[in-house]
Amino acid sequence: MTKLLKNALVAAIVLFPATALAECTCEAEEGDRDKTLALKYKLAALASILAAGAAGVCLPVLAKWVPALSPERSLFFVVKAFAAGVILSTGFIHVLPDAFESLTSPCIPEHPWGDFPFTGFVAMLAAIGTLMVDTYATSYYGRRSRVKSEGGDEERAVGAHTHAVHGHAHGPVSVNAGSGDTELLRHRVISQVLELGIIVHSVIIGIALGASESPKTIKPLIAALTFHQFFEGIGLGGCIAQAKFDARAVAIMAIFFSLTTPVGIAIGIGITNIYSETSPTALIVEGVFNSASAGILIYMALVDLLSADFMSPKLQNNGKLQLGANLSLLIGAGCMSLLAKWA
Repeated sequence: MTKLLKNALVAAIVLFPATALAECTCEAEEGDRDKTLALKYKLAALASILAAGAAGVCLPVLAKWVPALSPERSLFFVVKAFAAGVILSTGFIHVLPDAFESLTSPCIPEHPWGDFPFTGFVAMLAAIGTLMVDTYATSYYGRRSRVKSEGGDEERAVGAHTHAVHGHAHGPVSVNAGSGDTELLRHRVISQVLELGIIVHSVIIGIALGASESPKTIKPLIAALTFHQFFEGIGLGGCIAQAKFDARAVAIMAIFFSLTTPVGIAIGIGITNIYSETSPTALIVEGVFNSASAGILIYMALVDLLSADFMSPKLQNNGKLQLGANLSLLIGAGCMSLLAKWA
C-alpha cells in the first residue's frame, strides 16, 4: 500500500507540470467561430463606437454655449473630475493589465521578456517622457508669450499719444499675452498629448476586435467599448474646450478621436486571415504600446487633469465643490472599472 502511494505521488509530481503546460498553449482558441455573424457584429460595433466617440468628444465642446457648463462654473469642475476618473481608471484597470498580460504571456520568448518587468518600465518611461514634453512645451510657450508681451509694451510706449486734458490715449494697443495665454497654451499641449495616449490604445482595441471571428467575444465588447469611447470622449472634449482651439482645430481633433477605434476595427477586419492574437510579434507590440499608453494616461489624469483643478483656489476654498468633485472622480473611476470587467 505504501509503495502504491509512493508511485501515485511520483506520478502526480511528474505529470502535473506536463498537464499544466499542455493547458497553456499559444494556439488561438477555435471557440464558436462564425465569420458571417462576427462581421455583422463588427459593423454594428464600428457604427456604435463611432457615434459614441463623436457624441462624447463634442458634448463638452458644445457645452460652452450652455452657461451652466462654462469652464468658470463649478459644474464644469465636477464634470471634468468625472472624466479624469474615467481616464485614470482606463490607464490602471483597463490598459495596464492588458499590457502585463501580453508581456508575460508564455507565447513570447522567456529571454529577455521574462527577465525584467518591461510593462512597468515602459509605462514609467512614457510618464517621464510626457512630463518632459509637458514641461518643455509650457516653458517654450511661456517664453514666447513673454517676448510678445514685452514687444507689445514697447509698441504702446512709442505709439501712444496722451491727451492730459481729456484723460485718454490714442495709438496702437497690443493685447498682453501674460500668464493667461501661457495657461491657454498649456491646455492645448495637454489636450494634444492626452489625445495621443487615448489614440494608441483605441487603435489596438479596434484591431483586436476587428480581427476576432468569435461572435461570443465580440457581442459583449460592443456595449463596453461604446460606453468606454463615450466617457473618454468627454474627458478629451473637456480639455479641448479649455484649450479654446479655433473651430477648424476642434473639428480635426474631434474627428481624429472619433475615427481611431473604428479605423482599428476596419484594419482588424482586413487582416483577419493573417493576424494571430497569440503570435509573439503581436503580443510584444500590443504590450509595449499599451504600456506606453497607460503611462501617458495615468500621468495626464493625475497631474494635468486632477492636480491642477484639485489644488486650485476655487476648489480649495469651497467645501461643497470639493465634495462634489471627489464623488464625481470616484463615480467616473468606478464606471470605467465596471466596464473593464466586460471588456
